[in-house]
Amino acid sequence: MILRVVVLSTLGCLMAHAANSNLLRLGPQGVNFWKLDQLHSSNSQQLPLPHEPNNKPEFTAQWFEQPLDHFGSSTNDTFMQRYWVNKRHYQPGSSVVFLLDGGETSGEARIPFLDTGIVAILARATGGLGIVLEHRYYGESIATKNLTTDSLRFLNNAQSAADSANFMANVQFSGIDENLTAPGTPWIYYGGSYAGARAAHMRVLYPDLVYGAIASSAVTHAAIINWEYMDIIRRYADPTCSLHLQKAIETIDTILDHRVLSAPLKALFGVHGLKHDVDFVSLIESPLGSWQAKVWDPQVGSTTFDEFCAALNQPLGHKKPNMTRLEYGHPDRMVSFPGGLKVDIAIVNYGAWIKKHVVSRCPEGFSHEECFGTFDDTHYQDTSLSEIWRLWLFQVCTEWGYFTTAPPDPTVPRIISKRIDLEYESKICRQAYDPGEHFTVPTLPNVTVVNELGDFDIAMDRLAIIDGEGPDYANDREDTMLRPFKIIPNGVHHYDEYGLQNPDDEPPEIRKIHEEMVAFVQHWLRDWKADSQEF
Repeated sequence: MILRVVVLSTLGCLMAHAANSNLLRLGPQGVNFWKLDQLHSSNSQQLPLPHEPNNKPEFTAQWFEQPLDHFGSSTNDTFMQRYWVNKRHYQPGSSVVFLLDGGETSGEARIPFLDTGIVAILARATGGLGIVLEHRYYGESIATKNLTTDSLRFLNNAQSAADSANFMANVQFSGIDENLTAPGTPWIYYGGSYAGARAAHMRVLYPDLVYGAIASSAVTHAAIINWEYMDIIRRYADPTCSLHLQKAIETIDTILDHRVLSAPLKALFGVHGLKHDVDFVSLIESPLGSWQAKVWDPQVGSTTFDEFCAALNQPLGHKKPNMTRLEYGHPDRMVSFPGGLKVDIAIVNYGAWIKKHVVSRCPEGFSHEECFGTFDDTHYQDTSLSEIWRLWLFQVCTEWGYFTTAPPDPTVPRIISKRIDLEYESKICRQAYDPGEHFTVPTLPNVTVVNELGDFDIAMDRLAIIDGEGPDYANDREDTMLRPFKIIPNGVHHYDEYGLQNPDDEPPEIRKIHEEMVAFVQHWLRDWKADSQEF
């Protein structure tokens, strides 16, 4: 039967927008931030969207029926998977289909890529059809009645890849007479970040259906501990900001080690009532979650990280302006507080930023522990469909890992506290997902199911790897037309996915990568036509 879930309008609004995976990178504290976002969104009647909702009548949602379980007989349930089509550039008779994987968010948030982004760019250059396919469980592609452990057991790599394969092999497009299913038509599969890994995996798992794939910032290597993520930020952020952040964290850890001044320190950050030190250091990690949200297009990118960095070294009112040029810890940079606390202005500014931008979101009448504590298991056990943070974290806990910790080696410089360890970051898996009748979340995620598909060395003909300079997702490799490997200067995270209505307004490095992508896709399609003519 088709599982149809009736959702109240307010819940429908929430489900339209998946949890911010940048926040959820912060583990149990990230869930707290998500809950506060939802609370503020509900109060203001505004949705926390990275893009405006779909207001293009040209792109109306369409639906494709999928089995809930592609591989077993445990259920005959099906669900409706949502997708959108761009026919703007479609030329009958010489078509190619570009499928953009929606990844771990609502597919509605990907529509700009269908309109002016990479899908539109490639379709315009080739006369192709553009598709955004929403991932099972996300957005409105709701597969179950709730988000219990048992209900989520069908949210995994294999099932979601089989969704895409089934869609490509069987979909029929309204208003298009010709059969565009794979393998009779070349399909190019695109994804960024998690969806980038899925694009690469689809080329490996279904080579007969996926003629080519473009994996942008693709996380094809899954790891239990991902301490390197914060280290990338440390190495590629503004050097002054990075150094001050590193020194501030060292000072904060030392103060917490000795306990005597921990209370005034927490008060400086506005959370004197927060019980556990590890919750405190996790809370102040929050600005780093915005690093990945940086985008070259200011209309959609976040400037939060840069604003945070700028704030760290601001002179205080009673200090001389040139004191910001002094080294961290210089006597002229030190500020004294009642109770014996004396810290560098970077920590004072850090505390002011956290109070203004994070702690202020704790509603009146709520304690700091209620807003930012993570040791009350009941806080994470609501399994209703509105708790969409449970989706990506379930994937983290079962197959992907990426628990963002401090470096295991204490001699490695760090910008997050040494208290942020695997035990703390992974406890959300035990708190949120009680053992079910049919499925139990493993003690640690089974990252082998990801890495056995190629890991860092994943490679196939007509599989393109696109990266920024910073996020070291792929090993260095040769760049060819058949196996493109592109690096975007100053790029952060799937920078190629974004595009403007007028390409001339894009930065030079973005125009260049788009031109290179068009070139290798056209090369692939010439090979398709040549092979077709042989038969």
